[in-house]
Amino acid sequence: MTKHFEGSPADADLTRADSLAREIFSDVADKWALLIIETLGERTLRFSELRNGVEGTSHKMLTQNLRMLERNGLVERNVHPTVPPRVEYALTEPGRSLREMTNEMCDWTHRCLGHIEASRRRFDARDA
Repeated sequence: MTKHFEGSPADADLTRADSLAREIFSDVADKWALLIIETLGERTLRFSELRNGVEGTSHKMLTQNLRMLERNGLVERNVHPTVPPRVEYALTEPGRSLREMTNEMCDWTHRCLGHIEASRRRFDARDA
């Protein structure tokens, strides 16, 4: 069952610069966050597996985004008491829900890729 927002209306207002909703939106709309969410999918992955799956991200950027996603309750971090410690990441229920939307964004990108490429060529030629 999805929990609904229970804070003040101001906190839920994306148009307000100081709203919690805007802060959360800014966090999850980051390209690395979206790629991490997509890479995790329905699986549980170790940090190194995530880093291999999110090509181009640095260790520092991946760590920062995983912490932010964990703070926002979208990713769960599980540390196994082994030597060395084994750390795994998985999406929570809200994280899986967000992933459904990122899948739609990926589908949109694939559908519109040709149009966007043609538009960029026209734009770049105009400014050349």
